[in-house]
Amino acid sequence: MSGDPWGVMAEFAGADALLEAARRTREAGYTRLEAYAPFPVEGLAEAIGCRPTRVPLATLVGALAGGVGAYLMQWYSASVDYPIDVGARPLHSLPMFIPVTFEMTILFGALAAVAALLFGSGLPQLYHPVFNVPDFDLATRNRFFLCVRGDDPRFDVDAASRWLDGLQPLRRCEVTR
Repeated sequence: MSGDPWGVMAEFAGADALLEAARRTREAGYTRLEAYAPFPVEGLAEAIGCRPTRVPLATLVGALAGGVGAYLMQWYSASVDYPIDVGARPLHSLPMFIPVTFEMTILFGALAAVAALLFGSGLPQLYHPVFNVPDFDLATRNRFFLCVRGDDPRFDVDAASRWLDGLQPLRRCEVTR
């Protein structure tokens, strides 16, 4: 299926041109857009319709699970499973459990954030159809690309091509699978 259209991509010379093209394309009714730029462009995520991620929620859940789990593990081992009376100290001592609880909270929160980021981004992805676009490697240096994906409900290769041509890009090409 190397000839199936995955989308249509346009190349722009600057961040402002890409941002304006993304806004106009979204207003035209296209909902499945991707934008590629060599640096973060303020407002581009909103222009292409990105939704807020669930990474902060996953981080919170991971951190809480790590903290509660570490605290319960320490409490169980020191108070229930193997209680040792050392110098008449209490078996359940909050200050003694805080360092490990804190460290496990940070560790599990960080691991959950990385896992949520990788899962939410679909990474690792070793191949993507846009890698075959001529000069797409310039997206990491000095060019800006806007792609209308083929799974957009409104997508038609000819109509999307005409629309992107009307935005006066440096060049436009079809992205195949």
